[in-house]
Amino acid sequence: MIQVNDNFRHLPVSYLFSEVARRINAFKSEHPSTEVVRMDIGDVTRPLFPSVVKAMHEAVDELGSSSRFHGYGPEQGYPFLREAIAAHDYHGRGIDINPSDIFISDGAKSDLGNLGDVYSRDCKVAIMNPAYPVYVDDSVIDGRAGVFHDGRWSDILYLDCDPDNHFMPMLPTGRADVIFLCFPNNPTGEGISKRELKRWVDYAREKGNLIIYDSAYEAFVREDGIVRSIYEIEGAEEVAIEIRSFSKTAGFTGLRCGYTVVPSALKGRYANGEEVALRTLWNRRQTTKFNGASYISQRAAAAVYTPEGLEDVKRNTDYYMRNAEIIRDTFRKIGFRAYGGENSPYVWATSGDGRDSWELFTFFLENFGFSTTPGSGFGSKGEGYVRLTGFNSRENTEKGMSRLLERMK
Repeated sequence: MIQVNDNFRHLPVSYLFSEVARRINAFKSEHPSTEVVRMDIGDVTRPLFPSVVKAMHEAVDELGSSSRFHGYGPEQGYPFLREAIAAHDYHGRGIDINPSDIFISDGAKSDLGNLGDVYSRDCKVAIMNPAYPVYVDDSVIDGRAGVFHDGRWSDILYLDCDPDNHFMPMLPTGRADVIFLCFPNNPTGEGISKRELKRWVDYAREKGNLIIYDSAYEAFVREDGIVRSIYEIEGAEEVAIEIRSFSKTAGFTGLRCGYTVVPSALKGRYANGEEVALRTLWNRRQTTKFNGASYISQRAAAAVYTPEGLEDVKRNTDYYMRNAEIIRDTFRKIGFRAYGGENSPYVWATSGDGRDSWELFTFFLENFGFSTTPGSGFGSKGEGYVRLTGFNSRENTEKGMSRLLERMK
């Protein structure tokens, strides 16, 4: 037998959301008459926009025609989509991003894991705590995490976030070569101001760090002064990679399309000191290991930038934000401390009575028939919290919260 990557041995037996699904399915098997309202996984429930569906049908018709057929596309993405993204998401907001800086992918999660191919295995990684599990798990798989002890990996620098610091991480006090930031945040739901983010960009420029900025939920920002792109901050193009997704913005969780921005001004060094553009390395990585997102999904994504598509994005995100508001307000009514639901579809809640995350998960599932995600799965600072999402239907959201209010009286 071959020797395998020993780092997998150090990972939890199952991925957080897989374990949540397993426990929900076990509960449903034991209680077949109970209708479980899913408020755990961040999967959308509203259908694809009509403009998107139309674009997909037209793309399929093209692929069925010998004169209009498309085979392998550019690994970086088709120009029609890269140009639409640059024009709307950046130029329209006063940000100078070239279409050649934009790389289309099959989703943010893939790129978050794959970017580890670009920076050295010796790089020290700093990650918000709590945080989306992929940041940590990928570092474990790549051998950058060290040894797991007391809820933390020895070689990861944790940026702790809690109510005391308003879920805003403090600047690192130790070495941090690569810094993962996510705003609006998953799981806490918090946004970040330009003043706060400028501190990070200035720090990275001074120290020579790389920031990997996950802004998958930027379309949910509703407050003035909350950042939607890290490139709103002067100098960020010299230190930051930005990752986005159409999954929550336009309901592409099953269709798969996203993009990563790697500006030409972003540089690194080889071990011998030679300077190289990170965009060059990412392009080489993608052309080697990726054949590009499908033509159909890219045509669908381009339709998001039509007037009809942009109206639908606002309508859909408003719908999910209202669900999150209902969840947050209900949890506060029953005496929980609840955060988020203002610039993100996530609500981060704790009872504050000492119950751990899995106890709360079981409490809500067994007594009220709705699921949550245990906060401990996002890191040690998530212990005692649960995450809820506004991505279900309004009917189901109100059903789950009505059960909670009625039975907690």
